[in-house]
Amino acid sequence: MKIQWYGQSAFRLEAEATVFIDPFGVPGEALAKRGMTFEYPPIDGVTADLLLITHEHFDHNSAESIGGSPAVIRSTAGRLESPIGEVVAVASEHDEQAGTMRGPNSIFVFTLGRIRVCHFGDFGQADLRPEQADAIGEVDLLMIPVGDGPTIGARQATAIAERIGARWVVPMHYRTPAISFLETADEFLGMQGDRPVVRCDAPSFDTADLDGPAVVVPAVPA
Repeated sequence: MKIQWYGQSAFRLEAEATVFIDPFGVPGEALAKRGMTFEYPPIDGVTADLLLITHEHFDHNSAESIGGSPAVIRSTAGRLESPIGEVVAVASEHDEQAGTMRGPNSIFVFTLGRIRVCHFGDFGQADLRPEQADAIGEVDLLMIPVGDGPTIGARQATAIAERIGARWVVPMHYRTPAISFLETADEFLGMQGDRPVVRCDAPSFDTADLDGPAVVVPAVPA
């Protein structure tokens, strides 16, 4: 499977079909007025067969950025049919107050290219509930936020990654030179023990090139 990171939590996954998750839009003046920068390159000229949106915030829900008339599954829960087969959308929260501060969030689980993928969106709960873990099940590739602030941070992300036991873990939603908020991925990467950290030279990688379990860090899009 080929995986392209566009920044924040936006990924394009390609095997026998193409899935795009959490495309971001242009932040506009509101973010600048708060003294925050968001300078990832705009998502342009990208198509997909399936578009997944975990929640309705500007840096995750720009459906209009994706071409190709994809099927769209957004901000929901359940076992849903799609062009790639069943997608499991697990209800979760964007904060530790049952979603009352930042709203709901969907964890998406699906199979593409014989790889079971789990994308956590902006998961912000204090911990993963047993029924959520059961619904997620076995996973090969985990994409999880590590930047703290409005989502979980390094310690929670590490504990969840160990609990799920995915072969490959990709951190997301953390501070880079392109954004001025969140924490960096450094603490998370420093907590990985014996699991090797693979730093990519580009914002993309192919799972066929990975030799064994790893934490995979794509290069920052520029």
